[in-house]
Amino acid sequence: MKVYQMVIPFLMRTTMIYFMGVQYLGLNSLFTSILQVLNLAELGIGSAMVFSMYKPIAEDDRVQINALLKLYRTYYRIVGLIIGVVGVILTPFIPRLISGDIPVGINIYILYLLNLGATVLTYWLFAYKNSLLQAHQRVDVTSIITIITNTIQYTIQLLILIFLKNYYLYVITVLITQVLNNILTAIITNNMYPDYKPIGKMDKEVVRVINNRIKDLFTGKIGAVIINSADTIVISAFLGLTVLAIYQNYFYMITAVTGFMEIILSSMLAGLGNSYIIETKEKNYLDLEKFTFIFCWLSGICFCYFLCLYQPFMEIWVGKENMLKFSAVICFSIYFYIYEINRLLNTFKDAAGLWHEDRFRPLITALTNLTLNLITVQFWGIYGVLLSTVISIVVVGMPWILYNMFTVYFDRSLARKYIVQLLKYTGTVVVVGCVTYCICMLVHAGQWGTFFFRLLICFVLPNVLFLLVYYKNPHFKESVQLADKITKNKFRLEKHICRI
Repeated sequence: MKVYQMVIPFLMRTTMIYFMGVQYLGLNSLFTSILQVLNLAELGIGSAMVFSMYKPIAEDDRVQINALLKLYRTYYRIVGLIIGVVGVILTPFIPRLISGDIPVGINIYILYLLNLGATVLTYWLFAYKNSLLQAHQRVDVTSIITIITNTIQYTIQLLILIFLKNYYLYVITVLITQVLNNILTAIITNNMYPDYKPIGKMDKEVVRVINNRIKDLFTGKIGAVIINSADTIVISAFLGLTVLAIYQNYFYMITAVTGFMEIILSSMLAGLGNSYIIETKEKNYLDLEKFTFIFCWLSGICFCYFLCLYQPFMEIWVGKENMLKFSAVICFSIYFYIYEINRLLNTFKDAAGLWHEDRFRPLITALTNLTLNLITVQFWGIYGVLLSTVISIVVVGMPWILYNMFTVYFDRSLARKYIVQLLKYTGTVVVVGCVTYCICMLVHAGQWGTFFFRLLICFVLPNVLFLLVYYKNPHFKESVQLADKITKNKFRLEKHICRI
């Protein structure tokens, strides 16, 4: 599904650039960010409810699960209503978030309300059913449904872009396929779990605990929304839709790769949640070390790809006139690496349910980012926006989450060891990235030739260098064993690496 969600939307963006213009891409990004802000009404209900299901699922307590589903359904109906009302109230202010011109003949209000309608329907139509699939680690089912509905959506949208060039129909298609997605999810979930129905009443004490979790998650939700949406809205308001579209073309590549990394994180979450219940803290800490090693390696490889391939790819895709300077590439590459390590730490924190202790960290981090955005965008433009996000995560977010993890759950004495390991891994990534970039800069063979030769170098060289550095690291052996286990020993990686 992630390959699909990377390739097909890429083709759609390319089609929109050539048939409609870059300003329409800017509109897409702006509406997405505004609706992310409105989704604050969700409060983190989904995370709290899925976490609450781990124990009753492990104990096969169907009565409790059914009562949770009923509570979840009620909450999401309220959320949809709040988003709809607040969204309508905010309608008159939408034009103020756009600097410069908008596409000719476009009514911003109608487009906004159509996007708002798609969001509201997401919550009203069986949204609570997804919690069963997530808690049972059956997100693969969601993936299949998404591929089916997205294929219908993209096919219709592609025909609209090429033959009708009507942006209103383009957005209406999103609304219709969102409804279809929710209905299919509900039907299939009912068939898979026929004994689970939204019935029964939760114990008041359990509801109080869940509500407290939601309150703790709310500040985190605010922080996540600001981090994800502030950059887009600030660029639109200060630099215009064209600059926003160019920025989003670069950011799209980041999003595509983080989507692949998210597969690992989402697959880990329920398993880690179970591990926190039945395993020791020592075992869970060793898992943290192992997965930190894996993520630093994977994120380091991607760091090299971004550093060396961004500009050649963008020149082929959108042309030199729609490219940023290499300094922006450095900022994007650093942002990606920091973002992934931060996501890993958040996954372990979420699995442990440390939301109360962590409730203010995302908000303070996000407010720091927003403040820096508003200041630096006026002096450094788009580069200031990127650096603001990196600085807020590195200086505020990551130290804070590490403090919470090693004072509330893990042994405090292990914090220094872990941080030193993380810094060593990061230093290695920087050195390997610089070496790979210098080698790639020696390659000049035309647009396509340069891209493919550098792609080959980035695939081989960083992995060889990491292997030379880490082959004696105990976590390397554990990671290879894990890879063999995941692939059911089809490749026998451990055996081949031992020969080397």
